[in-house]
Amino acid sequence: MRSSVTTVEQYGVDSIPDVDRDASILDFVRLCWGGANSIATAVLGAFPIMFGLSFWQATAAAVLGLIVGSLVLAPMSIFGPINGTNNAVSSSAHFGVVGRIVGSFLSLLTAIAFFAISVWSSGDAVVGAARVVFHVRGSELQVASVYAVFAVSVLIVCIYGFKMMLLINKIAVVASTILFVFGLAAFVTLFNPKFAGAGLRWGASGFWPPFISSTLIVLANPISFGAFLGDWTRYLPRRTNKRSLIIATIVAQLLTFLPFLFGIVTASVIAIHAPDYLARAEYTGGLLVVAPHWFLAPLLLLAVLSGMSTGTTSLYGTGLDFSSVFPRLSRPQATLLIGAISCALIFVGRFYFSLFGSISTFVSLIIVTTTPWMVIMIIGYVVRRGFYIPDAMQIFNRRQTGGPYWFSGGWNVAGMFAWIVSSVVALLTVNIRGHFVGWLGNFAGGLDVSLVAAMILPAVLYPVCLELFPEPRAIYGPAGSRFVRTIDVPIAPIVDSLRPAVKISTRDPVA
Repeated sequence: MRSSVTTVEQYGVDSIPDVDRDASILDFVRLCWGGANSIATAVLGAFPIMFGLSFWQATAAAVLGLIVGSLVLAPMSIFGPINGTNNAVSSSAHFGVVGRIVGSFLSLLTAIAFFAISVWSSGDAVVGAARVVFHVRGSELQVASVYAVFAVSVLIVCIYGFKMMLLINKIAVVASTILFVFGLAAFVTLFNPKFAGAGLRWGASGFWPPFISSTLIVLANPISFGAFLGDWTRYLPRRTNKRSLIIATIVAQLLTFLPFLFGIVTASVIAIHAPDYLARAEYTGGLLVVAPHWFLAPLLLLAVLSGMSTGTTSLYGTGLDFSSVFPRLSRPQATLLIGAISCALIFVGRFYFSLFGSISTFVSLIIVTTTPWMVIMIIGYVVRRGFYIPDAMQIFNRRQTGGPYWFSGGWNVAGMFAWIVSSVVALLTVNIRGHFVGWLGNFAGGLDVSLVAAMILPAVLYPVCLELFPEPRAIYGPAGSRFVRTIDVPIAPIVDSLRPAVKISTRDPVA
């Protein structure tokens, strides 16, 4: 049954029927692009300047991070059309129907964190611009009121679901892009492309730590979408061209260079005219100080539009993931519950515990553990030749046991072992100065190599684990496995408390 924009979406993580998969690749591009075409991304773009890089060094770090991050992210878009569900549930094929709760909780935590960043950054920009344009006091009550309006508005859109979120992003992505272009024009007279930062020389020993840290911060932004892409692509037709979808994902993320550039340009202006703000990592406050008066009203509009776009794409996934972990809750119910908890955390973190400064560290730690999960998913797709059994992924949701992806008590030893080891080692190598340094954080001369470890380790470990803990031949489909060995063992029958054991056919390939 096709739904309209004003109809509350009822589908959760259950596989979307083919008749209701009426989204297009262009729709997906709008969501993937709009989710990062925001003030929150501009804040990330300011970090290379905060780290002491020059304008051109910061730009190079942003370009490098965005390209690498986009290439790592892109394959995660193909699971939605294949299986008709989100990526956490699709991970059942590689982590087990119970083990896939790892992906659910990782994406849930990431979504809540980015929802908070979106509300905080856009809310502060709205209040700051309104203080100058409309001469409001900008009291804590007014700040809290703006946060509340943002959060509730985003929550309402997410409860209505995919169609409403898509409509918001169709409007916001175009309008925000135009406003970012106007923003660059607004700062052209203040901007100096020869801004030297801390005077670091290209290739010098002191240059590499801030350059690599800056690159990893930018790279983390596209990677943070890895768990969410299936939320949006599950509405694409099953036979969507995979190559076109991967290219579309890369293009959508490369388009977000505009807000990154806006952050780099404006941060370099702030560093010259209001350096105290960058020293305190208060990018939004510095932006409001140096912005031309005529741009404050457009900035207010940009904050509203981009906050809604980023907030909805972040929070929408929380309802899906929470309903997948607790199947008794429908998607709207789960969205309402998690949305309410997220809103409470936003207020507590902002007004009582000053968590805004540490939230970026929290997100970085989540991404370090999410990246190995993504790498395992991508390698799993390759060795499976794209063969999946979507109905078998719903066993956990139906409170059943058994089936092709039951493995050992619902857990896949190969996938889980590779993920745990890779995540632990990556966490140990984190080096976020002033916030979090792992036990091995200084082994590379103070460089943060956690994300590199998070990408390389699972790529090595997972194939080895598949050899040590081979999977059943039946789950690989008629064409068999690629590169790894399998074993001929029977598939556990599907059992629940209400019906006798049933069998899911493994001869209905989805590739």
